[in-house]
Amino acid sequence: MPNPAPAPVHALEQRDLRRVVIAAAVGNIIEWYDFYVFGSLASILSVKFFEPSHPVAALLSTIALFTIGFFIRPLGALVFGRIGDLVGRKYTFLITLSGMGISTALIGVVPTYASIGLAAAIVLFLLRLVQGLCLGGEYGGAITYVAEHVPDEKRGYYTGWLQTSPTLGIVVSLAVIISTRTALGTEAFTAWGWRIPFIGSLVLVAVAIYIRLRLQETPIFQEIKAKGQTAANPWREAFTGRNLKYVLIATIVVLGEGCVWYSSQFWALYFLQTVNKVDVLSSSLIVGAGLLIATPTLVLFGWLSDRIGRKPIILTGFLLAAATYYPLYSALGTAATPGAINYPLAILIVVVLVSYVGMVYGPIAAFLAEYFPSRIRYTSVSVPYHIGNGWGGGAVPFITTAVWAATHNLGATLAYSIALPAVAFLLSLWLMPETRQMRIWESAREPVSS
Repeated sequence: MPNPAPAPVHALEQRDLRRVVIAAAVGNIIEWYDFYVFGSLASILSVKFFEPSHPVAALLSTIALFTIGFFIRPLGALVFGRIGDLVGRKYTFLITLSGMGISTALIGVVPTYASIGLAAAIVLFLLRLVQGLCLGGEYGGAITYVAEHVPDEKRGYYTGWLQTSPTLGIVVSLAVIISTRTALGTEAFTAWGWRIPFIGSLVLVAVAIYIRLRLQETPIFQEIKAKGQTAANPWREAFTGRNLKYVLIATIVVLGEGCVWYSSQFWALYFLQTVNKVDVLSSSLIVGAGLLIATPTLVLFGWLSDRIGRKPIILTGFLLAAATYYPLYSALGTAATPGAINYPLAILIVVVLVSYVGMVYGPIAAFLAEYFPSRIRYTSVSVPYHIGNGWGGGAVPFITTAVWAATHNLGATLAYSIALPAVAFLLSLWLMPETRQMRIWESAREPVSS
């Protein structure tokens, strides 16, 4: 028989729930800030850490290093997911946050290619691996932490707030880059000022650690631990038997979501800078404004999924993205012509693109948390999430930039970004279950069947 949650769990006041979401989100914002400062400064880092006489090869090498951080994330999900299911959610994502902050700050002090040659790229590569490993353990823990505090009937709404954190992390990184560049001037920023956003992350991480140290363990994990129901071997339980099927289905869904996430907002910045040759300041303003305006759609669609379901909203986002990426990016290319930028139109197009992110990403945390049992939730949520976002989404910057460099054809460049959500839509239409009615407070419950 299922074991119902203790009464105090559902009696949490709204301010307590809000504190849980804020504490989880603040750490996530800083983790993603750390991760995306690297991507936002790729064009500068490419000439600092690689042979500057071959700028295209240097840029592709830098983006490849950025992509490596994504590809290593599932390994971090495996390692830290196991710790989170055995030891607890809270302490695991304190470890990941600390590792992320230290590795990011160290990037800011690594000598350049001009000083130590190839060793600069090797050190950068190793620090990116640490970043990727830590991020792989962070976000699944945050999803699990929030989901195991909030009421079943409002899980989409509250986790939707959490889902704003990666987007806000990008906004914060852009804001720091813009303000630093403006204060120092272009020449000084390019020469040495680019290090400031990396080193400054230590202050942000210290604040986040302080906030998270004040958190308690989740009520659900406390319950299953008190009853001796924690998984003895989270890897075996998560990746064998019936749960393996659920992990594979979740991975298909998240592959589509991850591709839309990166194609809609992160590649918009790459598109403006590498395809349209818009300067760093103008492109950051366009994307930053679009992100700020459209970020509330993550909460909106999370809230809506509590009423009509996770599946219809996510699948609609897949379909719209696949159908409209080409005309939207064509229009963005026209609106953001260097020297004659139509800022309102360019920002509006980015808003539409990020709204697709709201549709696919806003409800995904609730779906994943509801799909897996408490005793292996950290592992089961983290691995498909980071395969989908780390591989399906993380490949977007490298593939699109490489294809554009080879073909200078927008249709070919967007082929991956269009095909993956289209395939995910077709497969998810058949395989993805609706989880809105699941009640995760029954701690011994099995995952839903499709």
